[in-house]
Amino acid sequence: MGIIQSIETRFASLPGVVRAGIWISCTGATFTGMMAISRHLSLDLHVFVIVLFRSLFGLVFLSPILMRNGIRRLQTTRRRLYIIRGFTAYLSLVGYFFAAKHIPLADISAIIFTRPVFACIAAIFFLGELARGRRWVAIFIGFIGALVVIRPGFEEVNIGVLFAVGGVSMTVFNTIFIKSLSFTDHPDTIALYQGLCVAPIALIAAVFFWATPTFEQFVWLVAMGALGAATQRTLARSYAAADATVVTVLDFLRLPIAALIGLVFFSEWPVIWVWIGGAIIVGSSFLLTQREAKDKDVNKNTNYDPSTKS
Repeated sequence: MGIIQSIETRFASLPGVVRAGIWISCTGATFTGMMAISRHLSLDLHVFVIVLFRSLFGLVFLSPILMRNGIRRLQTTRRRLYIIRGFTAYLSLVGYFFAAKHIPLADISAIIFTRPVFACIAAIFFLGELARGRRWVAIFIGFIGALVVIRPGFEEVNIGVLFAVGGVSMTVFNTIFIKSLSFTDHPDTIALYQGLCVAPIALIAAVFFWATPTFEQFVWLVAMGALGAATQRTLARSYAAADATVVTVLDFLRLPIAALIGLVFFSEWPVIWVWIGGAIIVGSSFLLTQREAKDKDVNKNTNYDPSTKS
């Protein structure tokens, strides 16, 4: 126990940027590992069946919350929004897992970098936020970066790319719902209801493509659930260790990790355009998060109305 405490103390003494880099690297490894397992299992199991077990084991790893807090963690007045969020969360998983079946893991990581760009667009059209100047420039840069990765007209657009983009867009909507729910409900309540809402949806879809997993496949599915839970924990810790602008840049570490896992397990060699496009997208995401950070500072120190910000 003393050794563990010593390691924790030394880790806590590291600069925030270093700790964030370590956590985001873990996020890249756990998320890509989950995608790699999904690809391996999709050879014999339908993606809908994989998503079902991923959702069920996600609930298993969340069960200690119920054991610790009891039924009160399920008390809410916003069940309708939770159901809608369940659909977006389910579709995001389906999108990512189908993408993992068709395109290299590094390509998926590069496309996921567009999430802040999609989030900004969603905020403009669905939350009524105004965006001019630097935000529009960042959106344009991110769009260019995505085109570099996908290369339409130069390469045939793989259906996996469309699934990955769809997964990112659903993740953005899911994030917006989380932001709304966080004003009234506890984070544990939000996490529990995601599992409770996604699992029934996944079950309905999986019934039509059912195949009972073998023992080996079952072990892989359990591992996938653990990696999914670890991804959420490590990502949250990375944002707790450093500012969002720093984490956005460090998030680029996901790409070489995904490339390495793809190379070792699937002999995938990411082309140079994935690296260039990923770097461009990360740059645009940095501009967006930097803009948001400045807006928060303005709102904290003045009575400035952010809806008028250029």
